Amino acid sequence: MSIAADCSSLNGFVEDMLRWVRGKGKILIVVHDNPDPDCFASAMALNHLFVMKLNREAVLSFSGMIGRSENLAMAKELQIPLTPLAILNISDFQVICMVDTQPGVGNNSLPPGTTVDILIDHHPVRETSMNCRFVDIRPNYGVTATILYEYLVAENIPIGTKLATALFYAIKSETQDLGREANRPDREAYHKLFPLTNKLLLYEICHPKLPAEYFLSLNNALKHTRIYDTVLVANLRMVVFPEIVAELADFLLRLEKIETVLCMGHYNNEMILSMRTIRHDTNVGEIIKKLVDGMGTAGGHGMMAGGKVDKVSASVEEMLKLERILTDRLFKALAMSKVKPEKLFSKHP
Repeated sequence: MSIAADCSSLNGFVEDMLRWVRGKGKILIVVHDNPDPDCFASAMALNHLFVMKLNREAVLSFSGMIGRSENLAMAKELQIPLTPLAILNISDFQVICMVDTQPGVGNNSLPPGTTVDILIDHHPVRETSMNCRFVDIRPNYGVTATILYEYLVAENIPIGTKLATALFYAIKSETQDLGREANRPDREAYHKLFPLTNKLLLYEICHPKLPAEYFLSLNNALKHTRIYDTVLVANLRMVVFPEIVAELADFLLRLEKIETVLCMGHYNNEMILSMRTIRHDTNVGEIIKKLVDGMGTAGGHGMMAGGKVDKVSASVEEMLKLERILTDRLFKALAMSKVKPEKLFSKHP
């Protein structure tokens, strides 16, 4: 179910949830693989709710890796206590929470069949999610962290500097400073949280040093970009961390005349995909599902989406073959006729 965002119904939902958790044992909070700032901030806020109202601390778990420099800086500077899900025994926990992802979507490592008790997310609702005990899914919100911020406000819970910085940065990064898929609640949270943030920590998170691998991936993106009118397809080939695919999709969308970007990179026998668009009449969350149909999993929003294709060989031939398949499906999904591709630097050797 999705709950109304007015204060009275929200307060009732949160109170019911807390009442149920109060009588249970250990609490686990699960985020999606290769977590991003929205995951971090949402998990921190939900844990803060449990600490302040129940005097109970949850275990914050993740899978995959934290590769993007900004995300590493956020985890380090804000001292976020993260535990790899792989080393935990799920049966030790009586309360399972999931934020910024949903059961069975393919982007989290919660074992299949595990009962999720509390689910809070801003992605489109999946059918399996309705089996959870407490569900708050708001696809019209730009950020899951905004939903958790509203929980804390509804319960009159003070928000400290580190948590405020995490929540603010989650909204800032996910919505590109309110320029992408930000709704009124996201804007209100953004403006109310900013005065509470630690500006020095915020600077350290936003401007971290970048590893050499970042520039190697950027070089591959520029070399292997193909432009089809207003659509850009970039094949990064091998990447050392999966988040770089989404990061460079955002970057390449800034190229003049480009409206839609499909970026891909090979990591751990999978082709990681990221789509971005500036068009409000295009839903890349639905398009990317068509691209991976029968090959993998995907999901997302109107203007941003991600996914992966399973069991992809690391050979250049296989990566190029998959690129052609995905590009053909993209043309079909966008109802585009085939056009001759241009290289990014074809006119500027």
